Amino acid sequence: MITVHHLEHSRSQRVLWLLEELGVAYEIKHYARDPKTMLAPAALRAVHPLGKSPVITDGEVTVAESGAIIEYLVERYGEGRLVPAPGTPERLRYTYWLHYAEGSAMPPMLLALVFGRLPKSPMPFFLRPVVKGIAKKVLDGFVSPQVALHLDYMEAELAKSTWFTGDEFTAADVQMSFPAEAGAARGGAPTGRPHLAAFLERVHARPAYQRALARGGPFQLMR
Repeated sequence: MITVHHLEHSRSQRVLWLLEELGVAYEIKHYARDPKTMLAPAALRAVHPLGKSPVITDGEVTVAESGAIIEYLVERYGEGRLVPAPGTPERLRYTYWLHYAEGSAMPPMLLALVFGRLPKSPMPFFLRPVVKGIAKKVLDGFVSPQVALHLDYMEAELAKSTWFTGDEFTAADVQMSFPAEAGAARGGAPTGRPHLAAFLERVHARPAYQRALARGGPFQLMR
C-alpha cells in the first residue's frame, strides 16, 4: 500500500491528485505545519532525512521530490496512461514540463513568498524600515519581473494547446498545476492571462482533483 506523507497546503496535494487519476489505492498520513514558522514538522525527518513534503512510501521504497514521485507512480502504476508515447514530440514536451515546474518556475515564486513575508517577520522596530526597503527593491527589481516572465511563458504555451504537452491531459499537467496555482495565488494568472486561468479551471473541474481535495483536506497556498 502506498502511503502519502501529506503536509497541509503543500506540493503533496499533486501526489494525491495523480493517485486519484490513476485509480491507485493509497493511504494518507497527515502532517500539520508549525503555526509560527509554517515549516514541516520534525516528524517528517523520520520518513526522509530532509523532513520535507512530498514524500511517499511504497512497501520498502521511499521516494521524495515531486517530479521523481510522479515518474515513479506513472511508470509503476500507469500502464501507459498519462504519459505520451516514447519518441514522440509530446513525450519530449512532457519531460520538459515535468522538470521545468520545479527547476525553473517555482524558484522565483518561492522568492516572492520569502521576500513578501520578510518585512512581517519579528525584528527590532528600527530594522523594519530597512528590511522593508531591501525586500521591496529585490521584489521590484528581480523577483516580480521573473515571476511575470514565467507566467507569460506559460500563458503563451497554453495558447498553442489545451494542455501543456498537447491536446491530451498528462501527468506533466499535474506537475505544472502547482506553479500555475502559485501564480494565481499572487494575482498573476487570472488577470490578463486567460489561457492560464482556463487551464486552472479545467484542472479544478476534474473529478480526480476534487476527490484528492476531499481526501487531503483544504488546500490553500501560502502567500
